[in-house]
Amino acid sequence: MNHIYLALNRFGLGAARDEAPPTDPQRWLLAQFETYDARPAAIASAPARSQVATQLADYLAEVRSAAAQGPRPRQVAEMRPAPMDVQPDRGANAELPESARQFIRKASQDYYVGCVAARTNAALTTPAPFVERLVHFWANHFAVSADKLPVIGMSGLLEIEAIRPHVLGRFGDMLLAVEQHPAMLLYLDQAQSIGPDSMVGEFVAARGRRQAGLNENLAREILELHTLGVKGGYSQSDVTEFARALTGWTVSGITRGPAARIMGGGGDPGAFLFAPALHEPGRRTLLGRGYDQRGLDQGKTILAELAAHASTAQHLATKLARHFVADDPPPALVERLSATYLKTGGDLPSLYRVLIEAPEAWNGQVPKFKTPWDWTLFSLRGLGIREIQGQPVAGLMMQLGQPLWRPGSPAGYDDIAASWAGPDALVRRVEAAERLAGRTGETLDARQLAPKLLVDALTPATAQAIARAESPAQGLALMLVAPEFLRR
Repeated sequence: MNHIYLALNRFGLGAARDEAPPTDPQRWLLAQFETYDARPAAIASAPARSQVATQLADYLAEVRSAAAQGPRPRQVAEMRPAPMDVQPDRGANAELPESARQFIRKASQDYYVGCVAARTNAALTTPAPFVERLVHFWANHFAVSADKLPVIGMSGLLEIEAIRPHVLGRFGDMLLAVEQHPAMLLYLDQAQSIGPDSMVGEFVAARGRRQAGLNENLAREILELHTLGVKGGYSQSDVTEFARALTGWTVSGITRGPAARIMGGGGDPGAFLFAPALHEPGRRTLLGRGYDQRGLDQGKTILAELAAHASTAQHLATKLARHFVADDPPPALVERLSATYLKTGGDLPSLYRVLIEAPEAWNGQVPKFKTPWDWTLFSLRGLGIREIQGQPVAGLMMQLGQPLWRPGSPAGYDDIAASWAGPDALVRRVEAAERLAGRTGETLDARQLAPKLLVDALTPATAQAIARAESPAQGLALMLVAPEFLRR
């Protein structure tokens, strides 16, 4: 298969209708390390974290007040935002004050949808589609879910603030930025984790209240998903020890009243905060190694050690090879990626160069099936759409089964064909293709566009089907759901 097609589709986000294809695919991919912009205009338009955090704090205060004054509302963690293609259901949270319900509507419509628009438009206009794909890859690796209502306004900001600036840096730096981001801390309940022997833990116990809770969610997901992997050799004891080390990692400005004063807040709303009063003191032992550091340094030191671990290298290498090459990653490529990771201290561009130079990556005989997000971007770019509102994209992704930042679990979305190639999923893509083609079908000729977008992957059967279409719009729709357009 033509290397130009693979560069555009396997590594990039598909051919853009108004851009010339690269003449030297590998050089084109490498050059994107210089042209990538972590904060283009589309991203700069995203909601400000301090604004989202301030309104979240107001909302949480309203919920607590309502719980104290009357019938207990549903737990915040259990509340789910409405689907993004419909108006939020007022009746679902009718027991909440109007100001709290306003936050739910604003978080769903403005903050979440605003980040959807920012991500989509950045991908439609980027001069570095390979790096943009890597941003999306790492955002799925470090998945949070906006299904948890306190996270909905922050979910897209994790990608913007913790992934984009570090996608061409070292994995350890990205790891620290992600784990200290409010979206991750709120999603995995780390902001609520209290060391039993911390100042706050002892204060609560002395008053005969329930024992302050150590929350292990963040520690477990860092070990299982973000670094070592399921088979990384850690134990439940390691999870608990790590959770103790992470106590005190919380979010500034989302707690009001005496609790905020105890935590020692004062930073910008939504900023990372280390609260010594919540931290479990003492020495930690993790993976057979002791950690004597105190306070914030203890958790940071463990994170750095995990980033440098051989199991982390193997886990990340496998995921990168699966995403860019095959659902069943080639073992030799995985080993080369893992060795490069350890040799360079987790330098991500070095890993990307291994992928670009890998013969396995240029073998078109084993194509990857496009996820709904891939297919949507490829379609929009191929049709020449350079800017789109967030609401229709959010609705389309809901229809196709991959709503942005809502995977439903910390594991993120699957990266294999079996999860996306079912009959019902394909029917939904056909319906979406007809709508997309209807927007531009009278001005574009798929007979001319298909060879440009699909290069030598265009089969005679598809070319003939497009030529026989009854209308330009039907020809475009046929192109968008052709087998060669569904794969990369």
